[in-house]
Amino acid sequence: MKKLLMASTLAVTFGSGVQAQETEIRVHYAIPTIWADTQQLLADAFMEQNPDIQITLDGAAEGYEDGVQRLLRESISGTGPDVAYVGLNLWRVLEDRGLAQPLDGYLGDDPLSQGYTPALLSLGQFEDTQYALATSASTLVMYVNPVLVEQAGGSMEDFPDTFDGVIELAAKIDAIDAATDGVWIAPHDWRFQSLLGSYGGRPMNEDESDITFDSPEGIAAAGLYQRFAEEGGMKSYSENDARQTFPAGTLGIMFESSSLQARFAEGAGDKFDLTVKPLPVAAEDDSQVYFPTGGSAIVMLTDDEAKQQAAWDYMAFVTGPEGQKIIVENTGYAPANALVIEDESYLGNFYADNPNARVAHTQVANYAGPWYAFPGPDGVAATDLIAAALVEVTEGADTEATIEDLADTLRGILGMQ
Repeated sequence: MKKLLMASTLAVTFGSGVQAQETEIRVHYAIPTIWADTQQLLADAFMEQNPDIQITLDGAAEGYEDGVQRLLRESISGTGPDVAYVGLNLWRVLEDRGLAQPLDGYLGDDPLSQGYTPALLSLGQFEDTQYALATSASTLVMYVNPVLVEQAGGSMEDFPDTFDGVIELAAKIDAIDAATDGVWIAPHDWRFQSLLGSYGGRPMNEDESDITFDSPEGIAAAGLYQRFAEEGGMKSYSENDARQTFPAGTLGIMFESSSLQARFAEGAGDKFDLTVKPLPVAAEDDSQVYFPTGGSAIVMLTDDEAKQQAAWDYMAFVTGPEGQKIIVENTGYAPANALVIEDESYLGNFYADNPNARVAHTQVANYAGPWYAFPGPDGVAATDLIAAALVEVTEGADTEATIEDLADTLRGILGMQ
């Protein structure tokens, strides 16, 4: 009898262990150039603390838009992941299709004590329900090569803080020789929203019933693309090419996400001292300025109750202080948890050693605003149309006419007319 009891106990223990090891959570993410190494670090750190949960990373999507389209296709075939990192402007596409699971029951009664401030929670809320949690935050900044600035007759101590001044300096950098380029920015919805916010404009009105970027502020923001090309010498790089050209040392000023600091610093090496400058503020009333918060949010997609708690445990880790410390130190994103900022034990030394990060994170604190998501199932298509219109403007199309036509087109496809 004693042997039988021991055997039964071992069987139960062994069986429980096997069952626990079989709790696998599949994770979707995008932009491997930024996230691949960090996602593995997060998975390893979580699994070390939670050996009964296996984190499996799906092959990364190239961008957030591609990633959401993949998630929609996988939802139809029943092959979707359990949790997903998506752009802060795109999680509502998943909510609109009924794929994102509500998180309110997991947050508890005092999310603030966990570092989830009302502002951070607002980035993942819709109609008083929490569908997503921010995992990283970034704003558009200027990456600058001081070597080229000095060769062009400028100085970092007197670096311009207006778009006019930046364009003038970019032209001088472009004129150094045939191998140097002055400035670059991607034709992309988030970049456009950032320039628009600098002028104090907004993409839509407050209740999302109409497009508002065909305003004087929007025309001025879109016009910067044409000015960068015609006056500042901007070339038609692809995004990947630009992200290689800048750290190589031949591009003077790059408007890009603050999340790329670590990558650019490593790429620049000893060729030049990478410097981050804040985005110029163009509005006369800076209380109207907002810089849309880029980055990612994490959503729970599994509706399997047996997996949901394990999925939440992972989500709580990556959005908590330990996970956020890993993200900040390895990507350049600003943290999306208040505790990791308030407690110097997490990032105090990091900021002391990385003044560029402090510049970017301070900009988040001063001007962070929503990354407007165009409503409805055609929201992703809207961002593609914006990018295409910006390319047209860059190549010389009439800015005002192009942006007004774009606004009218979006009103139609989004049902605003």
